Amino acid sequence: MAITQAMATSFKVEILDGIHNFGVGVIRASTAADTYKIALYTSSATLDATTTAYTTSDEVVGTGYTAGGNTLTISVVPVSSGTTAYLSFSNSSWTTASITARGAMIYNSTQSNKCVAVLDFGSDKTSTAGTFTIVFPTADASNAIIRIA
Repeated sequence: MAITQAMATSFKVEILDGIHNFGVGVIRASTAADTYKIALYTSSATLDATTTAYTTSDEVVGTGYTAGGNTLTISVVPVSSGTTAYLSFSNSSWTTASITARGAMIYNSTQSNKCVAVLDFGSDKTSTAGTFTIVFPTADASNAIIRIA
């Protein structure tokens, strides 16, 4: 079992197929963005670039955490810098949580729970009756959580 950080390969194809909507743009100016979520997983999970959809298998169970995770807020709609397009989300927190997670999955709940990306925390992270927070990296062409170069 392992969690390997990656943008889902299926997501890359779905982007080209126009399946995911991350926000207001020239083409979809009149439609709302899809709903994106982040779910937490234990070290027993097997998640990587081949993951295609949200699963409850080896999802975190604990006080303050609900299956399916949190709804994400898009903090930076798709933009570009140089030859890289990127977007980002606001940090996400679970308060008064007693949980241990090794990684996470960002997925599109509007589009049949399709996987966008898998995050590997590098080791188990634990919260005991406290706040468990996912801090997204700086939203720029070199660091944003979703980048297409």
